[in-house]
Amino acid sequence: MEEIELYLDEAKDQMNKAIVHVSLELTKIRAGKANPSMLDGIMVPYYGATSPLQQISSMTTPDARTIFIKPWEKNLIQDIEKAIMDANLGLTPQNDGQQIIINIPMLTEERRRQLVKQASHECEQGKVSIRSIRKETNESLKKIKGASEDDVKNAEDTVQKLTDEHIVKIDSFLKKKEVEIMTV
Repeated sequence: MEEIELYLDEAKDQMNKAIVHVSLELTKIRAGKANPSMLDGIMVPYYGATSPLQQISSMTTPDARTIFIKPWEKNLIQDIEKAIMDANLGLTPQNDGQQIIINIPMLTEERRRQLVKQASHECEQGKVSIRSIRKETNESLKKIKGASEDDVKNAEDTVQKLTDEHIVKIDSFLKKKEVEIMTV
């Protein structure tokens, strides 16, 4: 039935969005290596509005432990420093009058374990999201008028397969991130 296919497509789309979200959240968890994506989500006041850091500056990583942030306008340096401090990422910005320099400290064993827990939490949130998509889709499938029990059962099996596939993807993200964090 066409209506069943629509529900299945919608479930797959929503599960894929959950996967993308988990992936983005994991990139924000730093593994001791400098990466400009660590600063994604930092908003800086700019002419009365707030703008993402990457839209008002260029960011480079000259080595594995340093990020340079060069604002398009020098008067933004203090605002950018404040925004980075307020983001509570455990990073201390310094400026040389031209640009902001962030030195990424080596991670302690304890901090690495905390980051693994944080990554696990993000992945678990993604799994919960996928399971709730499965539940909502199955409830919607049961309400379809004129669908045979076999059609609904087959669709539910398909939803379960999708759920399992997406949870395996999230587990693989976590394994990769764990290795990345724990590697000194």
